[in-house]
Amino acid sequence: MYSPETLHQRINEAFSRLVLPPEPSNLYNPVVYTLSQGGKRLRPMLVLAACDMLEGDIEEAIHPAAGIEIFHNFTLLHDDIMDQAPLRRGKETVYKKWNFNIAILSGDTMFALANREIVKTRAAVIPALVELFNTTAIQVCEGQQYDMDFETRDDVSISGYLEMIRLKTAVLLACSLKTGALIGGASSISQDLIYDAGINLGMAFQLKDDYLDTFGDEKVFGKTPGGDIHAGKKTWMILRLLEKAGEEREKLSELYDQHSVLPPADKIGLFKDEFIAKGIPGEINELIDKYYTAAKGSLEKLAVPAERKTVLLAMIDSLVSREK
Repeated sequence: MYSPETLHQRINEAFSRLVLPPEPSNLYNPVVYTLSQGGKRLRPMLVLAACDMLEGDIEEAIHPAAGIEIFHNFTLLHDDIMDQAPLRRGKETVYKKWNFNIAILSGDTMFALANREIVKTRAAVIPALVELFNTTAIQVCEGQQYDMDFETRDDVSISGYLEMIRLKTAVLLACSLKTGALIGGASSISQDLIYDAGINLGMAFQLKDDYLDTFGDEKVFGKTPGGDIHAGKKTWMILRLLEKAGEEREKLSELYDQHSVLPPADKIGLFKDEFIAKGIPGEINELIDKYYTAAKGSLEKLAVPAERKTVLLAMIDSLVSREK
């Protein structure tokens, strides 16, 4: 079995071998720039870990894993355009470094490159992989649309938010695990179990991100906490706070709005205090643990020797317990 460190190394090696045309430079340089920024490489590692767990050949999974990572980075590139975010991973975003039109076209190219990598595996599994990938891509776009819609809606429910993060975040983690399972020769029952594990892992992962954005240690988390509050983003924590607020709901909603008159530091401090007073941190961590337990439960049901699950289970543990 391969260690997480080895899987990460194999993914990085795959990207080092990815050769793109030199021209037109304004099309391909932004792609190279985006993919060279690294990151956790979480999704391709899940592909390889799932394949390896099922005793599949990870060489057959390397290209599809790279395809999923290219797709993930394509979504980030386009997200940055929509959010008009100036920085990504501490560096200028593509639209800031080049321009909007170049960023759009380079992102479109990344989507095509992702599709090209997905089919570089044994022929027997290609139809299922293409169907899974394209279904997932559509769902991710649906999730992004809901996320944008939520910015101007005041009727967002907790269930609506959870469905949004299922689409925007969780389905791609589930796709990653199922891709590895397909290549590893898993039965349909095992594919369903590992997909369910990915959905629950994705839910826990995003909720943990939401929690850390407000309560993370700045020195560990790598950025100043409170970004979601400052932007007035509708996260599980604010929706739960408003649900519990009673007569204060309307006032808190106005103060939380992205056009709030409060100075950023005051706004962040106020809502952190409100979250703590209403017990929101404890509640979200209970919910994270619920999804985490469900993800592990699905993997434990797999008809695979326990020792072959250790790497994937350790990865899940580290993702949910992380502080950044």
